Parts: sequence; C-alpha cells; structure tokens
Amino acid sequence: MPLNREQVLHGAMQLLDDVGLEALTLRTLAARLGVRAPTLYWHVKNKAELLDALADAIMDEAIATTPTPSAEEDSRLWLLAALSQFRTALLRHRDGARVVSGARYSMRRGDFTERAVATLVDHDVDLHQARLLVLAGERYTVGWVLEEQAPVPDTPETPDIEVEALKARFPMTTRAITEYFTVGRTADDLYEDIARLVLHLPPKNR
Repeated sequence: MPLNREQVLHGAMQLLDDVGLEALTLRTLAARLGVRAPTLYWHVKNKAELLDALADAIMDEAIATTPTPSAEEDSRLWLLAALSQFRTALLRHRDGARVVSGARYSMRRGDFTERAVATLVDHDVDLHQARLLVLAGERYTVGWVLEEQAPVPDTPETPDIEVEALKARFPMTTRAITEYFTVGRTADDLYEDIARLVLHLPPKNR
C-alpha cells in the first residue's frame, strides 16, 4: 500500500514522542517508516513543513477538547478552561511546546486564537482587550510548558543544596513556596492560580 500523508504525520508524531525534537529528522522518519528519504518529499517539503503539520495536529487535540462556551458563563473562565486544554495537549507530546511555539504557519493555532477571541467578543469583551487576554494566556501557557518540558541537565551528580542556606538567602520565596504546597496544592493548581492572575480572574476558592 502506498504511503500517504496521514501515515507520515502519524509516524512523525510517534517518533517525536520517542526521541524528541532534536533527533527528529526526515532521514530518521524515513527509516522508521521503512522508506527512502526522498519518498517523504511527496508529502512534506522539508522539516519546517513537517513541524508545522505536527503543530497543527497538537492544536487539533486542544481544539477538540475545548469546552463549548455557555451564554451565562464568564468568558474568562471559559478561556481558562480552553488554555488548560491547550496545556494538556502540549504536555501530551514530548517537546510539544517547542513544536507549537516554533511553528510559523500553523493554521490550527490560528483557529484556536480566533475562536477564543470571538468567544470573548461574543460575551461583550472589547475586541482589543479580548485579543490581549488571549495572547497573554497563550504565551503564558506555552512558556509554562516549555519549563515543564525542559530537559534535566545531564550532570554526573546532583549538586549539594543546603536547604537552610536557601532559606537564609531567599526567606520570603521559600516561605511562600512552603505555605503554598504544604496544604496539598499541586503544579496544576499553580498553573491555574497564575493563569487567573493573567486573565484578571478572582482566586479559586479552596
């Protein structure tokens, strides 16, 4: 059976998840699919086009799981839910945030943005304000996931960290971190709490 574009993209996503963005090349993808590299050029012109297509696929996942807004709902709460699904889609794939942030011609990311802005405007948010809120939310989410997916430094041994020395040097920061997490909050809670600040939403009742 001849290779089609859908098979190429499916194989590319699996390869991305297995080896990461740095090791993803058309040559390694061709080897994974059992074809010669020139065969792939019938479906993708180069690696940049392949990454744009992968970004579209990741955004498809985010869009498919974004809830339908209701007329009574605060549109910023809907946007928070949409951004949370965006984060989940990025995290589902190795280097997902790098793929999406580096895609220059991802039409599906544009679709996500358009829907978000239109939803806010439909809920009586000024167009300029809606665009800024969506942009801030998207860039916050991508930046957050970039840190979440950052590789652990390949060092021979973990450096010794004196906890008491950290407390002495950063007393307010260490106290704030300790107080935040000792009541059972998680990294997901932290993402949402900061997103609420970005979107000018009140803190979540806990």
